[in-house]
Formats: sequence, C-alpha cells, structure tokens
Amino acid sequence: MGSGETAPPMIKPHRRIFDAVNDGGPVDAVMLDTPFGFQENHGELTEKTLQYFDQSIGRPMAAAGLRRSDDGDTVAIEQALARIRSADLVFAGPGSPTFALRQWAPTSVPDVLRSRLREGGAVVFSSAAALTLGRRTVPVYEIYKVGAEPVWLEGMDVLGEIGLPVAVIPHYDNNEGQTHDTRFCYLGETRLAMLEAQLSDDEFVLGVDEHTGVLLDLDADTAEVFGKGGLTIRRLGVSRVIPAGETVAIDVLRRGDVGGLEPDPAVGTGADPASTAAGAPDGATAGDRADAASLDADVARAEAAFDAAITARDADAAVAAVLACEQAIVDWSADTNQSDADDRARAALRAMIVRLGAAATDGLVDPRETLDPVVTAILNLRGVVRAEKRYDLSDVIRDELAAASIEVRDTPDGVEWVLL
Repeated sequence: MGSGETAPPMIKPHRRIFDAVNDGGPVDAVMLDTPFGFQENHGELTEKTLQYFDQSIGRPMAAAGLRRSDDGDTVAIEQALARIRSADLVFAGPGSPTFALRQWAPTSVPDVLRSRLREGGAVVFSSAAALTLGRRTVPVYEIYKVGAEPVWLEGMDVLGEIGLPVAVIPHYDNNEGQTHDTRFCYLGETRLAMLEAQLSDDEFVLGVDEHTGVLLDLDADTAEVFGKGGLTIRRLGVSRVIPAGETVAIDVLRRGDVGGLEPDPAVGTGADPASTAAGAPDGATAGDRADAASLDADVARAEAAFDAAITARDADAAVAAVLACEQAIVDWSADTNQSDADDRARAALRAMIVRLGAAATDGLVDPRETLDPVVTAILNLRGVVRAEKRYDLSDVIRDELAAASIEVRDTPDGVEWVLL
C-alpha cells in the first residue's frame, strides 16, 4: 500500500486480505511496530493501529513488540520474533525506513517475511515499511529533511523471493509540495533520476500511489491494483501506469515491462508537478486524485453542506454538517498520514461550531416568522384600544414595542411593524 493503510478506503482491501488467509478462518495477525519504534508516541500509534483493525476491520491484531533490536533486551527480541514467525499475516506501516532496516537487519525478520510468502501467509506493508520490501530502499528522511545526497540503502529484498528486483516507492503521486515537486515519496523528479542512474540493469522502480495498493496473489500469479491511483513500473524515466481496477500477470512486473512507452512528459521539462504527476488521468491533477479519498475532502464536503445550511437558515442541516465533520475526523483518526489534515479538520470543526453559535444568536430562522403571531395579537389589541379612543393606552403599547426594537407604523393601508 502506498499510504492510507488505516484510512476508511482501505477497510475493504484489508478485509479481503484477511478472508484470503486460511480460507477465511481465524487469522493470527501481528503488527511489526518497528518503523515508528523511535517515536515518543510509539504506544499511542500502536494502540490506534490495533484499534483500527479491531473496530474498523473487525479482525484482531497483536503488536509484535519489536520496537527496536539494539537495546540489548534479548528476551524481548526473541519473544517478538516468535510472534512474527507464528503469524499468518504480518503488517507494518509508517515511520522511518532507515530505522526499521537498521533494527531488522541483525534479526531474522527478513527471512521470516520471505517464509510467510512461501508458506501461504500474507505480508501487508505500507508507506515507510513498503520502502523496505525491495532490493533497494530510499532513505527518505535523510534526503528530504536532512539534505543527504541521493543514495540507495540495501533493502530486505523480500520481493526478490517472487522474482521482483525492484525499489518500491510509496507515496508515488504525493503532491503536498504544491509549488515544488514532492512526487516519488518526496524525492521529486531530479533526485529520482539521480537514484535511477545508480540501479543495475535488471533493477527498476515500482511506484505505488497514495491510498492505493497492489495485491500480489502468488497462487494466481496476478497483481491487482486497488484504491484511487495506480501502480507505476518505471525504468530510467520511462513509465507504465497500471490504474486501479486492473489486474496483470506478476510476470509483467517481473520483466519491468514498460511497454515501449515514451518517457514521462514531466521529466526534464520543468512542467508543473501537480499537473503532470505520473499516472494522472487526462484532465486530472494529483490534487484532484487526493481529493477523491481524504480527510480534507470529507471536511470540505461537510463545510460546503454547512455553508448551504446557514444560507438556507436550516438549523438541522447545519448540525448534521457539523456531525459529519466530526465523524470524518473519527473515521480518519487511525491514519497517521493525515496528521496535518487532522489539524485542519479540527480547525474547520471549531469554526463551524463558532458560526453555529453566532447563527443561533442571530436566528437561523427569520425572527419575524417567530414574532409575527405575538406582535399581530398585540397590534390587534392596540386596534381595539384605538377604536375605543384610548389613545393613551395605544401609545403605551407602541412605546413598549419600540423598546423591544419593534417599530409600529400606521399607514393608509393599515398597521405595519418592522423589526429593527
């Protein structure tokens, strides 16, 4: 999976994978918690992920407990490795690929993952963890955040077990940079081209878009792309995109078959990366695809519904929009790739609540509609008083209404009132 491994759109794919293991029987699922083992909120991330599988997928998962292997706790390490060896399904997600590789290299983790493939189990890796599956791994943080020169790290080569001499690059269609190229897991075209030049003749890039995955069925020998984007086979700037919904033989991937396509038009052209991201359908930008399934998109829809409700003075619809925004935050809460979007969503929710309070003060319903029966009754009483020539009482009624910001106007066509 390219990203979004704990997001709502990945619920069905996860369930399908669980159902395929042990012919739908009980599945011993384990999460490799190493990729984010260095983070101070390691416990919180672990809990959120396990909760996602338990509540959203409806399948329990346990943490391997392999936060790191360099802390000297031999007993804990061996216990974690035993859990992984006995697992039917091994899952790992976001964090640092460099840290994960450093912790896994001295252990049997790479061999255990290969054995899972040989023995009919499942390996589900996403984001940072997906980077480690190939023969080569991109040290993303070191390059993008620290400024290290683009070089490959040696990956676990788990996919080499099934004949794929690849470098897996998730977040392939990332567009967070907006004004600068952050495709290819934040590398951009220039740095990816530099890395490609370092690959051997048989090696190539396998790119997985965000909120997209590829299901490699080793029994059927097929690769099925699912999600919102595509799977890209790329050799030295020449790309072939297999869009979501399509299935090809794994041999297509083994050959690194780019189908004789021309180089990516964005290569060396200075084109706007947001409009030429690999795999973008005609007329669609990477940003458009990101809007297809994201917390930002769900919040935008809730905000639009809220605006329409306020304009229509529909209190029930406005409350429903606020609740929809809150539910979107809950639904996407397990997706650690949405941290910035989560902040934006909470800000939008707070703004809606403030506006709802202001609207309630101002009156979501036209206050004339609420006051009309009462004011009409008072004015009818005033008419009776005037008919009896009790003008002093008539003036008292008018003055009291004026004190309540209701102006009474006697016109040739009758009595009118205006709410000031």
